[in-house]
Amino acid sequence: MTDTPRLGSGRLVIATHNAGKLKEISALLAPYGMDCISAGSLGLPEPAETGTTFVENALIKAQAAAKASQIVSLADDSGLSVDALDGRPGVYTADWAERQWFEGAPGRDWYMAMGKVEGLLSEQGADVDRSAHFSCTLALAWPDGRHAVYEGRVNGSLTWPPRGEMGFGYDPAFVPEGREQTFAEIDPGEKHAISHRADAFAKLVAEQFGA
Repeated sequence: MTDTPRLGSGRLVIATHNAGKLKEISALLAPYGMDCISAGSLGLPEPAETGTTFVENALIKAQAAAKASQIVSLADDSGLSVDALDGRPGVYTADWAERQWFEGAPGRDWYMAMGKVEGLLSEQGADVDRSAHFSCTLALAWPDGRHAVYEGRVNGSLTWPPRGEMGFGYDPAFVPEGREQTFAEIDPGEKHAISHRADAFAKLVAEQFGA
């Protein structure tokens, strides 16, 4: 948007029910005087993510939280896009890890999700393009309907079998550009400095808290 509003110090709702995500985002924004609380702690429902893009889904979550709480809200939507799979899994990144009834107890199985990606790539032959990227979209929404969006990205390629124990999600199969280690083999502090989320947050901080 052209007239981007600015955050002041104070309360900010993080549109998530995930305690780990709240902790991570709170740490990133603490230096700027933001007091972060989660949508879960306020008892807000999780809206259906019906968008077909990361931007749409991030805005759905941020705007729902801002409207329900009447507090400025921040949401993120992120995922893995594989070039040879026409950008899949994309916005369905987490869905690919959901177990079906015949695959065991409910929950997410990220090794299974990585296996789905690898299986589809292997069907295209040994010379398949293994390029991929992680995307992160951050959406800020104000109760009056105004909003701002920040997008981050990290390019890389997929490897098989997965390597490393320090990451989560698809990290063990993703090698960022210019590196030989997967995201799950890189020290978490170093990974956070080069990740898609770091890229998006750098843009948010520059616009919201810059001179």
